[in-house]
Amino acid sequence: MTLPPLIDVSTLMALPEGQYRYLDASILLPGQEGNPDAAFHELALPDANRFRIDEISEAADTLPHMVPGAAVFAGFMTQLGIERETGLVFYDQKGSVGACRAHWMASLFGHERAHVLDGGLAALTEAGVLPDALPKAASPSDRPYLTRPVYALLAGKGDVLAALDDPAALILDARSAARFHAKVPEPRPNMRGGHMPGAANLPFTAVLDEGGHFLASQTLFDLLGGLGARERRVIASCGSGLTAATLTMALRVAGLPAGQLYDGSWAEWGSDPTTPVTAS
Repeated sequence: MTLPPLIDVSTLMALPEGQYRYLDASILLPGQEGNPDAAFHELALPDANRFRIDEISEAADTLPHMVPGAAVFAGFMTQLGIERETGLVFYDQKGSVGACRAHWMASLFGHERAHVLDGGLAALTEAGVLPDALPKAASPSDRPYLTRPVYALLAGKGDVLAALDDPAALILDARSAARFHAKVPEPRPNMRGGHMPGAANLPFTAVLDEGGHFLASQTLFDLLGGLGARERRVIASCGSGLTAATLTMALRVAGLPAGQLYDGSWAEWGSDPTTPVTAS
């Protein structure tokens, strides 16, 4: 059974018994309030585990939730009893910001059967489906998790600097237009406002409807194509590497290459006085 990277509630309900693990990747964006762990204990998919993005990160890096090394990721997955062949469904309590970031991380380390529940648990509520009605989760494995990194999905600051002068590259910034044009201050201290020269602004909310579901594939194809994503290789960026993954998922849903994600994003770029910045 071959599934697309983004699945809806009906597809979720039709999953084969005992072949998928459910992982709650809910995370708060700057300024958001809530307690994802408490919400997880109140409502979760069958035998789900928490996928805490901030904990599965490079602890030695001062930037927020930077992707860890392969050994750290493998250790976390092994601890959960997940193999690289295990099917995964990442979800948020509402929407899919954390799930898309988790999906990107899993893809980076070579996990092919990884999927995101469109709209998160809120989509189940909308459909009147109780979590207990979903297919039974896969049993934990006692075998170690083996990674096969696909580092072509990852961009660093050097890649972005090179892309500034590359007409075949397109930098898509998932932050709000107000932040992109430096009309409001950045939520993190000591951070310049603005954007990379030549970058295009595509707020992550623009690829979603009002209910937090992704727009239809053709709509996304037209939207992204209008920005040049059909002809150019994309590097997605945002504030700290979270909502950029919503854009990489949108590219996948549109049937386009997922491109790269700039992990440091504006948290790195905006705090480095040597990197070029513009507000126009």
